[in-house]
Amino acid sequence: MHDVLTTCVYCGCGCGLYLHVEDGRVCGAQPSRHHPVSRGNLCVKGWHIHESINHPDRLTTPLIRKNGKLTPVGWEEALTFTACQLGHIRDSHGGAAIGVLASAKCTNEENYLLQKFARTALGTNNVDHCARL
Repeated sequence: MHDVLTTCVYCGCGCGLYLHVEDGRVCGAQPSRHHPVSRGNLCVKGWHIHESINHPDRLTTPLIRKNGKLTPVGWEEALTFTACQLGHIRDSHGGAAIGVLASAKCTNEENYLLQKFARTALGTNNVDHCARL
């Protein structure tokens, strides 16, 4: 077994933790004592982050509904489909018909880019954040 130093993805704090890897599979987590953010501590989500990595219900590929059924597709097709759909909604109904929900799992910089994208590319001011909900 070996440990891999990484950053927790559950919120924007960026706590440092070690993921325990055995036979190529993540099997546990432990805080990094010397990390400047977490200083040897983790919240309950950080302690259990490894459980979601190998969960059988985890999505591992993009899905698009085709003929009423969710169908696995490649990233290029999924991103092209999403861009076309958002463009169609914006062009047909205006930017106000689109809303964007930011995430506590993102860094401040990523959330800034998301709101900038929403306002400039999508033409909407409908930007909210999950922490408010």
